[in-house]
Amino acid sequence: MSSKNKANRLLLLLSTLLLLVLGACNTESASDSNEDTDQKLRSNPDQIYVGFVLDTLREERWYRDKEAFEGAVRELGAEVKTLAANGNQQVQIQQAQLLINEGVDVLVVVPTDADGASEIVTLAHAAGVKVISYDRLIRGADLDYYLSFDNVKVGELQAQEIVNRVDQGTFAYVGGSETDNNAILFREGAMNVLKPFIDSGAINLVYDNYTENWEPERARDQLASFLASNSVQLDAVVAANDGTAGGVVEALGARAGEVEVSGQDAELAGVRRVAEGTQTMTVYKSIVLIAERAAELAIQVASGEEITTESTVNNGQADIPSILLEPIAVTAENIRETIIKEGHLSESDIYGE
Repeated sequence: MSSKNKANRLLLLLSTLLLLVLGACNTESASDSNEDTDQKLRSNPDQIYVGFVLDTLREERWYRDKEAFEGAVRELGAEVKTLAANGNQQVQIQQAQLLINEGVDVLVVVPTDADGASEIVTLAHAAGVKVISYDRLIRGADLDYYLSFDNVKVGELQAQEIVNRVDQGTFAYVGGSETDNNAILFREGAMNVLKPFIDSGAINLVYDNYTENWEPERARDQLASFLASNSVQLDAVVAANDGTAGGVVEALGARAGEVEVSGQDAELAGVRRVAEGTQTMTVYKSIVLIAERAAELAIQVASGEEITTESTVNNGQADIPSILLEPIAVTAENIRETIIKEGHLSESDIYGE
């Protein structure tokens, strides 16, 4: 072997050893950091530790929930850690287990899968930790509390605003993810309004599909494929949220603005479409309201306070004590009186400078 090759091999060996040493140091530092964090969380035995487990942070609204919830928990003197699974149910279960292992006093969960999240409840209860289902209902589990908006009413508001503008013709329904119990409730509410028109023959519902993972692109592609394969001209589309509504508007192409389209969540892109006329309405569910109420409930639960609720929702396992908040229909006519007035979005956000 030449002296040059020997030198190269020696250099490679030294580089590898250096990387291994640095990796070990980084691992040790990360471990020390986690231990320090855990110690900090437990340094005051009277301080409540809240775990917030989110389905995703891919959508704008969930960033708002995260910030509002964390801020409200800290204002109440508790500590909070948020983890997001980005649509992966197994990851969400692992994240919940991690927080349970860290000693959270209560778990607040936005489930990725309504049924699959029942495992989180089982794991939490085995450790003596109570679970609050946030905005989306966990099904098939002995859940402690459910906090959301009246999601049947959300669907009713969506469909009612559409039929206020066009109460006959060819309609489509573009739902959310079938694994999300809210999507089922939204559709239920919409059909409460649409069914009499369908039964009378005034409305011809030619398309009625859920959208896996609430993906706007999937909503767009599914509807576009249907429209390309069928000789129909839609008069209205009841879309379950602003993301799917955006997909619908894209699928409509040149007819966007001619077809009535509902939405929900008051996301910036959706509200801008409402303002410009390519989307008929959105439903505003005050994120500040639900986040602050969830923080209060979490602290009460962790403190062992007795809590009474005015309603219950059956999740297939039991009647779950529930707090249901009121949603608000938003159109181009009342954007300023609702979304802007509450500070959800600003005038410049929506209309530009």
